[in-house]
This record gives sequence, C-alpha cells and structure tokens, in this order.
Amino acid sequence: MQGDRERQTMARLATLLGICWTSPNTLLGLLVGLACLPWGARPQWRRRDCALVFRHMPWRGVGGALTLGNVILCTGGELDTPCVTYAHRAGQGDEPIISLADHERAHVYQYMVLGPLFLPLYALHGGVSAGNRFERAADRYALMGTGWWPWQNVG
Repeated sequence: MQGDRERQTMARLATLLGICWTSPNTLLGLLVGLACLPWGARPQWRRRDCALVFRHMPWRGVGGALTLGNVILCTGGELDTPCVTYAHRAGQGDEPIISLADHERAHVYQYMVLGPLFLPLYALHGGVSAGNRFERAADRYALMGTGWWPWQNVG
C-alpha cells in the first residue's frame, strides 16, 4: 500500500514538473486558443489528455489538431474522432484507423518531457510529415497504447 502511494506521488510530481517545463509552449497554445474564441473556438479540459482542448478552431481546409504543450487546438467538434496515421495518409502502408485524441496525447507527453526543446527538435526531424519520428511515435502510441517516446527502439 505504501509503495502504491509513493508511486502515485512520484507520478503526480513528474506530471507537475512536465507541465512547468513545457509552460512556454502551453502559453503559446493558450494565446492561439483564446484569440480564436470570437470565431467559435471552445475550450474543454480533458484530464485524461492532461490538456486544455480548444475545439472548433476556425482553420478552413485543415483537419485534425495541433498540440502546443498542454493545449490541443482541434478543428473538429470532438477530439475523440477517428483518423488515419501519417504513414497511411502518405501511402506508406495500410494501417488501421486511430484515435486523434490518442495521437495528440502522445504529443502532450513528448512536450512534457522535452519542454522548450520540442518545437526545434520537431522541426529538425522534418516538421509535419510521415517521416517525422515524433509523428511516427504518436501514431504508434495511438495504434498500440505504448511507444510515444520518439527515440524508442521498436523491434
């Protein structure tokens, strides 16, 4: 019993440290989300994702979501929506449908570990593309429930 309590305390502390570490990214996401409120964006706290989600972001012609720290900017009405993986979209394989929420949650975890280093590293690894190790890891997490770390060895 004592060990479980200690693990929970350590997990909460790690989460709090991750939230603080990525706060510059989260602030950017908050500014974008709040700026879009007059055009229909609607905030929703999602504890499971450890993120504030702004739904109905007013970006025409763009589907999906963008994560900035502990903020997810979602163009749809719900984050829990099916989507295809980056590899599938790029014609690199026929993979099952994944959950957009699971994919974006992986990015939240990545941000919480890498903090202000996330955006430069993401850009260095190809930006928004099927070849980006951050996107491949997020897709892997959405497919299998594990493996959100971009440098994880996958057998």
